[in-house]
Amino acid sequence: MAAPGAGASGEDALIARYFRPLATDPGAFNLLDDAAILKATGEDLVVTTDAVVEGVHFLSDDPPETIGRKALRVNLSDLASKGAIPAGFALTLALRSAEEAWLAPFACGLGEDAERFGCPLLGGDTVSTPGPLMISITAFGRVAAGRMVHRSGAKPGDRVVVTGTIGDAMLGLDILKGGAAAAAIADDPSAREMLIERYRLPQPRNVLAQAVRDHASAAMDVSDGLAGDLGKLCAASGVSAVVDMPSIPFSTPAASLLARAVVRLEALVSGGDDYELLCAIPENQFAAFASEAGSAGVTVASIGTIIAGTQAPKFLDAKGREISLSRRSYSHF
Repeated sequence: MAAPGAGASGEDALIARYFRPLATDPGAFNLLDDAAILKATGEDLVVTTDAVVEGVHFLSDDPPETIGRKALRVNLSDLASKGAIPAGFALTLALRSAEEAWLAPFACGLGEDAERFGCPLLGGDTVSTPGPLMISITAFGRVAAGRMVHRSGAKPGDRVVVTGTIGDAMLGLDILKGGAAAAAIADDPSAREMLIERYRLPQPRNVLAQAVRDHASAAMDVSDGLAGDLGKLCAASGVSAVVDMPSIPFSTPAASLLARAVVRLEALVSGGDDYELLCAIPENQFAAFASEAGSAGVTVASIGTIIAGTQAPKFLDAKGREISLSRRSYSHF
């Protein structure tokens, strides 16, 4: 990703107009080179990458500014779960056409979030495609040497803890697609908009990076569904878990739709796109973690316990009976 000089191409002009203003880190060289530099600081560099694809992660008529924000935020969420502070990102953008009406708000939304989260553009690539629009971001973060929080590390007795609420994004997508939730919530525009926003604009919990680093024995973000992602964390740690379903935090609209049988519990915990943090917190660390989260304005809920074993996590109802889940997570394949 390089800005134009003599004989600049249309691609160069596009980069200079929309993305050069986002490259505020000196190591990006104003996008005038073929590579960027992240200065060594003695900390570990954390690298993560996620792509969002039209028709899979966003709809073709979603506002461009929300698409730009979501593309960055899903990567910031990964950094937060590792206890890392954002340092910058590289962008690959595959476009069917270069239209001002789409690119200007996309770059604006992306740029505002890059500034808000302290994660400037470092470089990347723009290409044309006959297929669906695709945005791929590789994000870099910094963490003190040896302090990155892994999926592995959870131990029996740790609490299973999640931030925010679960299942809202799945419902927001259902509403946008005209599903059952759309009709059931048609008379509540504020709830409708809240659920749609949760789908379009995930809230990465980067304010909790230090709390995760200081208190979590294992962590990841919830991207493919709480049930499935907890299974991944447990598998990496060589443990299992027991989850109290009534303790899982649902928003008021989600709880209402669940109570009215508009949506099934299984769908809420397997739908994905929540981008909340899922942590294993030792019992003697939970109060401090919850206090720091509260001070940062983030709600947390203790929903279960890590146990010994290698079986899939169990989900229990209010009477302690195991709930059978035929589906635990979203899968691309």
